[in-house]
Amino acid sequence: MKALLKTAFVLLSFLAVISCKNNTPNETNDAKVDSPSENATTESQGQAFLKDDEATPNVLDIAIGSPDHTTLVAAVQAASLENALVNTGPLMVFAPTNEAFNKLPEGTVENLLKPENKDQLAFILKHHVTPGKYDKEFLKKFKTLGQASNENVIVEVKDEDVFIGGAKIIASVPAGNGIVHVVDAVILPNN
Repeated sequence: MKALLKTAFVLLSFLAVISCKNNTPNETNDAKVDSPSENATTESQGQAFLKDDEATPNVLDIAIGSPDHTTLVAAVQAASLENALVNTGPLMVFAPTNEAFNKLPEGTVENLLKPENKDQLAFILKHHVTPGKYDKEFLKKFKTLGQASNENVIVEVKDEDVFIGGAKIIASVPAGNGIVHVVDAVILPNN
């Protein structure tokens, strides 16, 4: 279903671009003008790199705008997952703080950010994303959540606190395409 929605979105985007493009040649201008797509690199293409000052910030915008999530943003960029986080969603992102990443064994983050570990990093980051847009109170009704990594995480409630895969939700920020739950630990997959 997700693949079908993504394909439909790409097709609609392509049709929108084609319908807006002026295909009539300009007879008075013989100089060739390079299109932006001929000059752009593949690393900075896609929805994540379009700027819109009017829309509600998406989950990626919220992470980028947070001084407490610079390590997470660096990891998302190293794994080339920016475009996945700007999809229409809804998405729940469990966003570890810089302090949460600092709790990992020394050298872990630096090692994961290496290009040769891109797939492993992407898998770990996908383990922090769940389809849906549930606030902390609603999450208390769950026992497990299915993550984008295709693994499940346990949901625990202790007093009034909610823990996802052992990470405590310490804040929540609504986004245009979901919700960002700030967590105090990195949620590591079983594999």
